[in-house]
Amino acid sequence: MSQVIAFDSRQEQRPMFDPMDFRDALGQFATGVAVVTTIGDGGAPVGLTINSFNSVSIDPPLVLWSLAVKAPSLKAFRTHGAFAINILAQDQIDICRQFATPSPDKFDGVDFRPGYFDVPLIAGATARFECRTYARYPGGDHEIYLGEVMNLSKFDRPPLVFHRGEFKAVEDLLA
Repeated sequence: MSQVIAFDSRQEQRPMFDPMDFRDALGQFATGVAVVTTIGDGGAPVGLTINSFNSVSIDPPLVLWSLAVKAPSLKAFRTHGAFAINILAQDQIDICRQFATPSPDKFDGVDFRPGYFDVPLIAGATARFECRTYARYPGGDHEIYLGEVMNLSKFDRPPLVFHRGEFKAVEDLLA
């Protein structure tokens, strides 16, 4: 059984910095870009762009990501028992932008197929993790999702990277 350890922040002094400074400092951390997908009402595919993805455990194989509690897709991720993390390849900036923009059909024109528990798997990704929802935790203005990886696939494609508010190629970070 998992245990959530929470600290009572009301007992401590609040941060003494501007939220935009916090965001800018976080931008110094180069991240991969992914689209997380699931199934919504009536079997409709649901997805959004994230960069909050990381590994948690090898045994069992666990990953995590977070979703804003005001996101329109929150209900779908809470209801469906599975999701997929599609790690985008360097040439998939358009897909990244499409899933980051509000739209009634974010999958319009996107090549995908059903995976574990029918979650959409995006073609051309550099890696995909098909997960069952293992746990959900409150995290401020986000909900944190922990997923147990049930299946994975990886391809020899360079990843899409985001750093300091811009998309980058891995080789640009090394220059």
